[in-house]
Amino acid sequence: MEGAGTGDNFVRNIKSRLETHVRATTEAAGLFTDDLILEILSRLPVKSVHRFKCVSVAWRDLIADPANRKMLPQTLAGFLYTSYSSGHRHYFASVSGSLAPFDPSLPYLQPTKYKDMSLVGACNGMLLYRGSNKNKVAPWSWAEDDCRFVVCNPATARWVELPPKPPAPKIRYSLTAALAFDPAISSHFHVLHFEEDYLANYMTGVSIYSSRKGAWSRGDSGMFEKVPPFFISKCVFVGGIMYVIGELQHINTSNEYVLVGVDMEGKEWKTIHVPYCSRFCTIGLSQGCLHYAVANNEILVPEMTLCCLKDCDSKKFVLKHTANMDKLPSMTRMKYKVVDIHPDSDTIFLVSFGGATLAAYDMRHQKVGCIINLENSTQRFLPYVPLFSEPLADADGQ
Repeated sequence: MEGAGTGDNFVRNIKSRLETHVRATTEAAGLFTDDLILEILSRLPVKSVHRFKCVSVAWRDLIADPANRKMLPQTLAGFLYTSYSSGHRHYFASVSGSLAPFDPSLPYLQPTKYKDMSLVGACNGMLLYRGSNKNKVAPWSWAEDDCRFVVCNPATARWVELPPKPPAPKIRYSLTAALAFDPAISSHFHVLHFEEDYLANYMTGVSIYSSRKGAWSRGDSGMFEKVPPFFISKCVFVGGIMYVIGELQHINTSNEYVLVGVDMEGKEWKTIHVPYCSRFCTIGLSQGCLHYAVANNEILVPEMTLCCLKDCDSKKFVLKHTANMDKLPSMTRMKYKVVDIHPDSDTIFLVSFGGATLAAYDMRHQKVGCIINLENSTQRFLPYVPLFSEPLADADGQ
């Protein structure tokens, strides 16, 4: 009995201390003004901001208030995609069920300025479009005399049109363009347009536009590996390097998938071999690191794999998670391929073959998340994280 009494006293002491701590924390939180709280939260990662919604009802309302969003870091809102079967119409797939944060048709650019706008890249809230004055330009048509790149922040409706790119040698062409932008470092951006050789079928160089310089420059790859990028390949900007998925072509062996990286001067090039080679793979920036995900339907037991490149200098991916793919087909009776990775968690996004359904899968907890029915079939998705500040250098539009 004596032991039981001692245990009860211990529990009461712990409970009393916790209550005292909670009161002290609540009182301390009450001493901060809303402006000071927002200033502190604006300097924290988005995952921390979401956790602080639990501090109090006042903090929850403060963080959720739309008027404060410009100051706070944002997470993934959804995916932009284009349906070529419906005349190049632009769509938005929300991962939270909310309405699109902006009009995907960009009425202030199309058709006022351009007859056709092709979405070709996204990076940290900024979008890269290829403007054309030809109706319904095919995605593989990159006529040098008609191609004009436009960088846009849809959250603020600000945009800038780039000057014409110097023509490439006639034996060279390109289907891959990318946007490099990091608002934490600078309001300036780079646009990269990769070149391929008609005859040899590999990347020969890249044209790079610098908003700081206001001009295009060019860098040769100088690569001994024969690596063409995937058709309209996914590009990811991490640590000052732009990565694109390519296919290393061997003479006597089957092809191997690699990442090609290039710096913003077009001088430093490198290749990184990826594990678990498959045509159904993607790369993404997640939790500050380059990630690689693959949904392998070509094996006896289909599985999903998520890897991380913790150190960009190491050139070696580390396995984070694997998962069986049976859960998704059992729910929707469809097969899937991976198309993107959540920027703040180990969640991958998959699209059904035929492009009718987008699904989220939490690799860490092995759970199926949201399943979204798409308006039109598509083959490409670009993640969108709103950027409410005004860091777009040399913007033309308001």
